[in-house]
Amino acid sequence: MSEHDSPLIKSIAVVGGTGKEGSALAKRWALKGYRVIIGSRSAEKAVATVTELNEELGSAYLAAMVNEEAVQNADLIVLSVPYSAHKPTLESIKAHLDGKTVIDLTVPLAPPAIFTVTVPEGKAACLEAQAMLGESVNVVAAFQNVSAVKLANPDNDVDCDVLICGDNADAKADAVALAEAAGMRGVDAGPLANAVAVEALTPVLLYINKTYKVKGAGIRITGLAD
Repeated sequence: MSEHDSPLIKSIAVVGGTGKEGSALAKRWALKGYRVIIGSRSAEKAVATVTELNEELGSAYLAAMVNEEAVQNADLIVLSVPYSAHKPTLESIKAHLDGKTVIDLTVPLAPPAIFTVTVPEGKAACLEAQAMLGESVNVVAAFQNVSAVKLANPDNDVDCDVLICGDNADAKADAVALAEAAGMRGVDAGPLANAVAVEALTPVLLYINKTYKVKGAGIRITGLAD
């Protein structure tokens, strides 16, 4: 693992960071020198997760807060929640997001039909988030197609790209930087409207995992310079 000696570039609140995807990304970013806060609806759950992760990493890399406090104390927000919790979570933190960037990992899966594409009323979870939060918040779609299985061990190489959609160039650049810090290549995949396609790829990948009995199938864009 990398030593925790790089400059603190940004502070990141991972809302829903007690889940597999959020906590795996949080570990990778913390080891690259980012100040990372794990957010949860439950303070006890946030503390329990952070205690476990810090023990795993061997130092107090991560902090724990309830979601509202976490976003107030961070420059950049990463939203990693199930679609069923997407709207209520955004409603609970909306008042603290003015002028900030929200990197939304949410995929509109509809259990038990997780192998079939579900198109929500707003066409994409990220588009629904942008409509709810308004123009003062920059929503970016990223990390929907990266498996938590691949991310869990920070020493593992993650052989896939991160497709990034958004309407603000600086916000997308932040997402590219986070992808690189987590050990992947960030690929600018266009405006936020393109998140419809990016989110829809996740159930396709889940179906591939099931059919071919693999874990963590991902997306790789060919023809780009390394």
